[in-house]
Amino acid sequence: MWPPPPPLGAYPLPVITFAVLSGPLPKLGVIAVALLAAVVMLARDDGTRAWAMLGALILSPVLLLAQIWHSPQLGVIHRHPLEAVVAAAFALAALAGVAVLLFRRPRLLAPLAVAVVPFRIPIQAGGATGSSNLLVPLYFVVAAAALAWLVPVLWERRDGGAPGASEASAPERFPFERLLAASVVLYALQAIYSTDFQTALDNTVFFYVPFALLFARLRELEWDRELVTWSLAVTAVLAVAVACIGFYEEATKTTLFSSKLAQVNDIHSYFTANSVFYDSNIFGRYMAIVMVLLVALLLYDRRPRMQIAVTVTLAVVWGGLVLALSRSSLAALLVGMGTLAAVRWRATKPVLGVAAAVVVIGVIAVAVSPNTFGLNQGLNGASSGRANLVTGGVSLFGSRPVWGYGSGSFVKEYQSRYPGSVNTVSASHTIPITVAAEQGLIGLVVYLALVISALLALFREVRADPIRLAVAAAFLALIVHTMLYADFLEDPITWTLLGIGSALLTASRTGRTAAQREAERARRAARAAPAPVARAQ
Repeated sequence: MWPPPPPLGAYPLPVITFAVLSGPLPKLGVIAVALLAAVVMLARDDGTRAWAMLGALILSPVLLLAQIWHSPQLGVIHRHPLEAVVAAAFALAALAGVAVLLFRRPRLLAPLAVAVVPFRIPIQAGGATGSSNLLVPLYFVVAAAALAWLVPVLWERRDGGAPGASEASAPERFPFERLLAASVVLYALQAIYSTDFQTALDNTVFFYVPFALLFARLRELEWDRELVTWSLAVTAVLAVAVACIGFYEEATKTTLFSSKLAQVNDIHSYFTANSVFYDSNIFGRYMAIVMVLLVALLLYDRRPRMQIAVTVTLAVVWGGLVLALSRSSLAALLVGMGTLAAVRWRATKPVLGVAAAVVVIGVIAVAVSPNTFGLNQGLNGASSGRANLVTGGVSLFGSRPVWGYGSGSFVKEYQSRYPGSVNTVSASHTIPITVAAEQGLIGLVVYLALVISALLALFREVRADPIRLAVAAAFLALIVHTMLYADFLEDPITWTLLGIGSALLTASRTGRTAAQREAERARRAARAAPAPVARAQ
């Protein structure tokens, strides 16, 4: 007979906590944290949003730690608990310091957020995202921004002070914001029956919840010309820096931050750069979106010095995009730039004509020399294996067309159905196919409604506001890229563009363009300035 287990009280409290959370409770926890994120995005009362934000900040790391507590990367914590406590104390102190800074200067969130978007750190978890490079610096900024806002709100409520923004004065939420929140909650609900719950949990706590908090904070900022200029300047400098890292990779034929891409480069006759990104296509996507934003500035700011600076920057960033060898990024860039041209010069028909001509030329080139485009390897070889992924994803959707196999399950189900792809597939590389296979028609309808409503909202009367046009064109370029690759709601750029777009849409409801908002800001500053002292006669 086995000896009886020791009483529950014999275990340390953390062990008991993680033992409880390793059972069925994580699924309820994922739903709870998704609901909290939705409340943060949709509630119109500051107190309600602050409590929901605090709950999301606490519950997300608890859920994650419960799943990875015994992972190899946390072995150092088990072996050196005192050092881990000291490191955690320093991290919390740094977080508090940045939170205080953002409380005093809340507008710093925008340049800080865009400055850390590209940087990832390897984190080992249990699902498909377990070996991913995760956006730890961005999580730090999001947590600091959340604390900088929620602590004063809750403290004010505790002391019986006046609430922040009452429900009556808070702006009405746009339809795409409701659908965005619905997407997060639906993803959590469909994680319950997922065949790969760990991946669904990882996506929720690593991407959806922190990005929802980022969206909520960016939406509250006043995106006047000064804030947009600073954020775009930081983005441009960062894009030049990561492009230069790509140039270094090309010159030395060294692949940084991606052992998988290094193996691919070893067997190919060509070299693909990835810069600080784990994936060359994500590198290309970032370069393409930055170029769309810069081209918008080039089209509307006619100052010679600005024209020269933007042109030089575009040339460097374009070089980085070329080194990524990402066809999906080139397609996204062309769509974004075509959109800018069509709106700027009211030339929709000429732009569509040029696009049609490009397609015809491409078809002719493929017909004349199919081997040049890899068609001697078949459609799947020419598309780097994506044709099989699409057909396989469609087959998975056909098997469960209504509710799918559950959130985060695509890779596991695809590998189960096609065993030969076990070491080669990491995503469907077509977001609608991923959503259809994982979430069925239920998720696909919500996804399509979100994309359509967001595009309709962002492009509403954009001709009068160049900043809104730049955001809308960049978002459309991102949508095109996700149709040919991966990561939609898993990309912080999606949430950043939607957060800025929401703020600009809210401002436009009052009939104020960017120039009018800037003039109003200047008038407020002039009224706040001390009156000059009259000179003695």
